[in-house]
Amino acid sequence: MIKMIKRVKKRSKKVGLPPGTLLFTGEKKVEIEKIKVIDFNEKQLEVNEYKEVKRDLFNKDEGMVRWINLDGLSRVDLVENIGKQFDIHPLILEDIMNPVQRPKIEDLNNYFFIVLNMLYLDEETELIQSEQISLILGSTYVITFREQESKIFDSIIKRIETSRGRIRAEKSDYLGYAILDVILDNYFVIQEKIGEKIDLIEEELLENPSSELLGKIHHIEREVITLRRIIRPLREVINSFQREDNPIIHDTTRLYLRDLYDHIIQIIDTFENFRDIITTLHESYLSRINQRMNEIINLLTIISSIFIPLSFLAGFYGMNFIYMPEVRHPMGYPIIIMVMISIAVLMLLYFKKKKWICLKKK
Repeated sequence: MIKMIKRVKKRSKKVGLPPGTLLFTGEKKVEIEKIKVIDFNEKQLEVNEYKEVKRDLFNKDEGMVRWINLDGLSRVDLVENIGKQFDIHPLILEDIMNPVQRPKIEDLNNYFFIVLNMLYLDEETELIQSEQISLILGSTYVITFREQESKIFDSIIKRIETSRGRIRAEKSDYLGYAILDVILDNYFVIQEKIGEKIDLIEEELLENPSSELLGKIHHIEREVITLRRIIRPLREVINSFQREDNPIIHDTTRLYLRDLYDHIIQIIDTFENFRDIITTLHESYLSRINQRMNEIINLLTIISSIFIPLSFLAGFYGMNFIYMPEVRHPMGYPIIIMVMISIAVLMLLYFKKKKWICLKKK
């Protein structure tokens, strides 16, 4: 089962407020907001976790890359404090606090602001979950804002802790790429899940096109439409990201961003194919239902055609006339029964010759 993703989220709380007003308009998904700060370079690593901003997060040791991750957005003071320390524009902070943004990228010279949706599969409930990820990418730091705590970034943290790959030797732009890459990797997981559901629906369509199947087709169709709406803008985001002429993005990282762009194109093409397949499934379902209806009508028509002459004979000899010689004949009843059976058999053979029915077993 796939959880329905809300198409429209309410923003009525923001009506009438001045631009840049910080107000969380989403649903609170964590009990306690957490700030995780990871400082690293090729030789050093330091990990700290806070519930309050009690230190200067902007200043750090030279040559270190700092990754700040905030889980939970309901506390305005935490987001506002981080924004002041890194001189983030109030309108950017407002977008971070409103988890209804369309995926986008903005180049503000000193930093990039990227918004995208994270999709992941809940292992316990097997439901697809969606949440907004906001990312601030500076020359020496990366800040991520999430609606809730999840394991989506655990693989990146493990790579940093174990110095696996080249992430410890690169700058903040490579860390930003790694975050985008792991989010897109989860899109492939969702893509496989949707593909499996479509395959099951296709098998059920061939075997037993029941009325419940139509509901499943409509459900998966709505899901694909919603996921396409989330995924398609990422093409523009990744393309702009790799083409921006900003010193924050190094040439060595651009190659990885081009690979990321290829991935998002592949994902978009796959979901376009899903939409076409679902349309075909819907048409096939209607065709199978019409075919079954035609078969039923054809059977009923044949039965009616056979019983028309039989009903005529039964009605004719059922008339209460004493002068009908056949009525008094001692073999009249068996003869009329044999005549009726012969008529039925001859009509069936005629229908078979005309290929209107098939008497062979499937």
